[in-house]
Amino acid sequence: MSDVDAVFAALSDPTRRLVLDEVGRRGGATATELAADLPVTRQAVAKHLAVLANANLVDARRAGRETRYRVTPEPLNDAIGWMARVGGEWDERLARLQRLTARGRGRD
Repeated sequence: MSDVDAVFAALSDPTRRLVLDEVGRRGGATATELAADLPVTRQAVAKHLAVLANANLVDARRAGRETRYRVTPEPLNDAIGWMARVGGEWDERLARLQRLTARGRGRD
């Protein structure tokens, strides 16, 4: 699985997106802190954080007995770049199709 695929797979779950948003909003958090304000258990939060960490969307650092997570934006930038590239390719295809259909109408 490519890095971009891992990002999209991780972000496909609405609860994971919520967890990622909360980590970003707080500037970092532990699973326990997140679970206190989310409608899921601490264990569920920890599992979602593990998926986000595998996609490199969060960085985990030990702080005493707890693990603190913070958002790492680089994989998101890669996904945005991929979307921009694919979007540009589709824009080009559609423009080419539009030119072809405009020529066809001119011959009628």
